[in-house]
Amino acid sequence: MWRALLVCVTTLIVHAEAQTGSDICRYHSTFRQAADWDLTVICGTDRIHLSILLCPVYYAGYNESLIALNGKFNIPACHGIVDLKASTPVLNFSISAEEISLCDNSVELTDEVGTEQLSDSRVRFANISGRILSGEPVSGHDKPIYKFSCRYLLQYLVNDMKVNVSGMNPAARENRGSFIRALHINLFTNRQYTQPLSIPEKGLQLKTRIYVQVKATNLTNRLNVLLDRCFTTTSPYPTNTTYYDLFVGCRRDGQTVVYLNGVSQEARFSFEAFHFVARDNKTFSTFYLHCVTRLCENSTCPSMLPNCIKRRALQLAQYSSNVETITSGPIKTRNDNGDVK
Repeated sequence: MWRALLVCVTTLIVHAEAQTGSDICRYHSTFRQAADWDLTVICGTDRIHLSILLCPVYYAGYNESLIALNGKFNIPACHGIVDLKASTPVLNFSISAEEISLCDNSVELTDEVGTEQLSDSRVRFANISGRILSGEPVSGHDKPIYKFSCRYLLQYLVNDMKVNVSGMNPAARENRGSFIRALHINLFTNRQYTQPLSIPEKGLQLKTRIYVQVKATNLTNRLNVLLDRCFTTTSPYPTNTTYYDLFVGCRRDGQTVVYLNGVSQEARFSFEAFHFVARDNKTFSTFYLHCVTRLCENSTCPSMLPNCIKRRALQLAQYSSNVETITSGPIKTRNDNGDVK
């Protein structure tokens, strides 16, 4: 008796698992001609999520293997994944940063006039769009085509960052539209950027040159990193009222040298270690480095580089939700001769 029951249950399970999308759709209420509202689009923080009703695809004489993003049928990442567990069968697509170009989606960049502190600047938007296409048309049926688009502030393609003073790299958190997992700031001791900076327990000597690299990873090749402003503060927080500007636009400290900015997916500059005047009665001084960072499309980055207008430089010194600030530190220096510098 137990053996008979076991065989019966096993048979039922195998039968349930063997059901295909075609089997389920044959009697489903959505087994009909495709419509525009069959598509659901979610512009997520690290991916674009697309979902289309599966049964209209079968109704038109197609199946999931004949549906792909922008007709890229030979690329597995551009195909959807069938979900038969929900009450309504669907075909899901998920687009990451790498798959924007891989699946031939379109990225259109537009300029708009900034507001408030960036009223003299241009704010850039990225509109990512594409189509879910079927293969060769089936006789007697319309060919299903689904169009989608998502609009992001261009600088939000980099995650908002929160300060993490325990290491050189900030911790990234998902917030608003984003396609980038991390923006890194690294410190080096040489112009070739091959020797990471190690800060001695007693601190760096004054005038030690510090080489800074701000680099984005997993960034689409259309975008470059652009630094609007880099400065130091006596606390880990960039809003601290005691600060020293290394450079703001084209205005810079006499010891600051900018090597790369807005021309690749990393920016590079260097400056000399110093003491804050506010800490002149101490043998040691500690400060934190902050860089206000944005993205620019590589073909138009030159037009977005600082134009040296004083008003613009002053406005960039204010904080805005349209730029991201990345932080490194603490950086410890020692004042061997007691001078304030």
